[in-house]
Amino acid sequence: LVAGLGGFGPFALMAGVYFTASLLTMFISNTATAVLLAPIALQSAAGMGISPYPLLLAVSVGTSMCFASPFSTPPNALVMPAGKYTFMDYVKVGVPLQVIMGLVMVVVIPLFFPFGKA
Repeated sequence: LVAGLGGFGPFALMAGVYFTASLLTMFISNTATAVLLAPIALQSAAGMGISPYPLLLAVSVGTSMCFASPFSTPPNALVMPAGKYTFMDYVKVGVPLQVIMGLVMVVVIPLFFPFGKA
């Protein structure tokens, strides 16, 4: 991550971490994704010499903001039969919402947790 996105700055690195977490959460559980990506985010922050807090928060928020799949989080799966939703309903509404939330979070997270030196 640092080699590929670090040259573009900490915002690009955080966006990469966020969208990687968000993408992986569509296929495996959000808890497993957080456990897999947290050490990667921590090492990436150390490699760039920035605070790990924004990257770790990007992992936690990115894994929680998966709206494009009914299988990513239990509440999504819980309301699927009750609302008679199909898988494509989640994709149609969830993908744009997930992208919008990702862009918002990439801007907002550093406001509360700056990239200052570690």
